[in-house]
Amino acid sequence: MVVDDLASVRVDAVLRPAGESLEPLAAATSRLDHSAGPRFAEEHRVTAPLEAGAAVVTGGGDLVAPFVIHVVIRDSAFPVTPVTVRRALVSAWQRAGAWGLGRIGAPLVGADGGPLSLEQSATLLVETFPRPGGADHPAELCIVVERPEERDAVEAIVRRTA
Repeated sequence: MVVDDLASVRVDAVLRPAGESLEPLAAATSRLDHSAGPRFAEEHRVTAPLEAGAAVVTGGGDLVAPFVIHVVIRDSAFPVTPVTVRRALVSAWQRAGAWGLGRIGAPLVGADGGPLSLEQSATLLVETFPRPGGADHPAELCIVVERPEERDAVEAIVRRTA
């Protein structure tokens, strides 16, 4: 758990909540895109809309993290809900394992400008993240929040849920 800017976290990959065309869904995601630069913008163009629940890995552009896992949490048929976020997170952990990405930085998916509460988002991150020791899964989740008071609340949720 860290209080930081997602763009500067030292991890193998960061999660990036997105819509069906990988467009940013929150202010924090837009800031991440800006930090990642023009090369990143080129790397995450899609030719057809993706379904809510999908996850796609691209390069990280100018970010500290070399990779980004885009989690599609909304499409034209499905709004952001706990169900779509859960599906996208499970897909993200599968992609991370397939790519050999061990340490993942994640914002509170669905909570920044979305309908999920901080508690719902943190709970989904903890519940869906694979337990240690599993093959082909990421080994460490680093939840990234923007304010110290968020860190305190999320730490309490993690302790309760884990």
